Amino acid sequence: MTQTIAPRVRTLVLLILAVAGALLAGAAPASAHAALTGSDPAQGAVVDTAPPQLSLTFSEPVAVGDDSVRVLDPKGERVDKGDPANPSGTTYSVRLVSGLPDGTYTVAYQVVSADSHPVAGAFTFSIGAPSETTVAVSAQGSDEGLVGWLYGFGRYVSYAGFVVLAGGACFVLACWAPGARVRAVQRLVVSGWLALTAATLGLLMLRGSYTTSGRIGDVFDLELLGDVLQTKTGAALVSRLLLLAAAALFIAVLFGAYARTADADDPDRAAESDGGEPDKRDLTFGLALGGTVVAAGLAASWAMSEHASQGLQAGVAMPVDVVHLLAVAAWLGGLTALLVALYRAPVETPVGRDAVRRFSRLAFGSVVTLAVTGVYQSWRQLGSWSAFTDTRYGQLLLVKIALVAVMVAAAFLSRRWTQRLADARVSAAAEGTERAEEEKQPAGTAPAEASETPKTSEASKASKAENDAAGQDSVRAAQLARQRAAAEAARQKRLRDADPNRFGLRRSVLAEAGVAVVLLAVTTVLTQTEPGRTEQDARAAAATSSSASATGQGSGAVSLTMPFDTGGKNGKGVVSIDLDPAQAGDNALHVYVEGPDGTPVDVPEVKIALTLAAQDIGPLPVAPDRIATGHWSASGVQIPMAGDWKVEVTVRTSDIDQVTVSKNAQIG
Repeated sequence: MTQTIAPRVRTLVLLILAVAGALLAGAAPASAHAALTGSDPAQGAVVDTAPPQLSLTFSEPVAVGDDSVRVLDPKGERVDKGDPANPSGTTYSVRLVSGLPDGTYTVAYQVVSADSHPVAGAFTFSIGAPSETTVAVSAQGSDEGLVGWLYGFGRYVSYAGFVVLAGGACFVLACWAPGARVRAVQRLVVSGWLALTAATLGLLMLRGSYTTSGRIGDVFDLELLGDVLQTKTGAALVSRLLLLAAAALFIAVLFGAYARTADADDPDRAAESDGGEPDKRDLTFGLALGGTVVAAGLAASWAMSEHASQGLQAGVAMPVDVVHLLAVAAWLGGLTALLVALYRAPVETPVGRDAVRRFSRLAFGSVVTLAVTGVYQSWRQLGSWSAFTDTRYGQLLLVKIALVAVMVAAAFLSRRWTQRLADARVSAAAEGTERAEEEKQPAGTAPAEASETPKTSEASKASKAENDAAGQDSVRAAQLARQRAAAEAARQKRLRDADPNRFGLRRSVLAEAGVAVVLLAVTTVLTQTEPGRTEQDARAAAATSSSASATGQGSGAVSLTMPFDTGGKNGKGVVSIDLDPAQAGDNALHVYVEGPDGTPVDVPEVKIALTLAAQDIGPLPVAPDRIATGHWSASGVQIPMAGDWKVEVTVRTSDIDQVTVSKNAQIG
């Protein structure tokens, strides 16, 4: 018997691999999922003259179209010439019409990052002096709403279909060859293929609307579909469809020629050589090799177009991502196939202890692979310990780690049941002994089942025998054969289901499968979330930009940036104050409130107070008016004298949650 690793040793290995996450530090910046890191004119800036163009800088290259960047005047009219240019690297510029009047202008952008996700946002700048604006940019991007929900659901179904397809086939080839002849297992694998194919077609149709308008009517726009086919994501989806055609051929051979060679009485894959065993081994090897190539190709269709394809060490990250997906499929897909086998396998082909043990070893290898590749991916996408708690990506990753830990604990419980599971062949031997005892009856004696058939009169029997003796004998023999088979199947099922260890194994595997469904949902959301490294880099770039302009804009303007946390739901963010010209007398004040992801957000109330403690002046209250999403302004703010003024900002995010933050600024 193959020696297995003790549960404590397995736990220790997994804990060591998890602790290796402490290596999350000190890498070069830039990752996947683009974020706006700068602009010219800057967000909230007041420039003296109209600029000839507007430039946006992102954390990575993005895909832009004619309407990707829009500049709107205070009345909401477009003042850009469209067709953004890419003068250098990650900077994109759009020319503005000449002779723009003074006022506040709104910049709205919607681009597609290199890892396939749409990125949208908006901000304002002013020419000459700030003004009121009628522009209200929608906070909902194209990836939100019904189209965004459908696209996310399609991604979940595609992941689930791949896991069931690849993992179910792996379970049959590596753990339980007789499963190739079990209808329930066949239906499971075919369902995975159908789900993945349908989801891929759906994603291909939704992609155009998902990255542009977000309207459901554009799903059937053939022009948009043509544009999608020219993108990296479109090519990946088409490649996936071609690989699924090869997967269909693989399934046909697996449940056709291979199923006919599977020995239902011996679940071992490599039995002693006999008549047709070499052919069986060749077929098994060919299927294993071909299936691995197709599964790796399907996994690569995700790796080549999403997070792994961009950012730090992309050449290493993509193969690692492929291995990670294959390990997920082997573990979760094999677990699903095992669950189906435990509940739906026919009594003549029960899944035995040897098959469960083989899957246990396969699952353990998959978990170790997931731990190693997961640590690397976490380091690449997070970059620091603080990103675990300060970013949404990190928080989702913590949830995923917790779910994996729960699944591993349930797997150890399943292993205990497996060790005590009665081998199916031992049960079969007991059944054979019982049948041998029954067959000691004299020849011609009908079994107990036959004695239960309705009795007829001797005359009726004789008459029927005289009319069609031969036909009646054959019919009766067939009836008796069916009765014997039904009785034998019932006895086998009772014996199998009476094993409390098999019942316990069913429950523990069912619990694992339930957690796996939630785990797959969290993973799907994680792949659509901006990585923590990128989010933190964008914040740092914004803070650097604000600090660089802290000494003033134009004639001595002052900018202050202060993070806040009210302690309530959605209570974190950054508030920026621009004071122009930051001199004694009249001043224009602008307030900008952004969420943790750098996008403008509205809050119920923002209040400002100015205090000059050295002269015992203040606090002087300022009540700014809302101009646009996340933007408040106040003109004619009177500052009586120069000095080191304390600027206090009170931000209220709900009826009960508010906080006051402050910073000093040299005025005059």
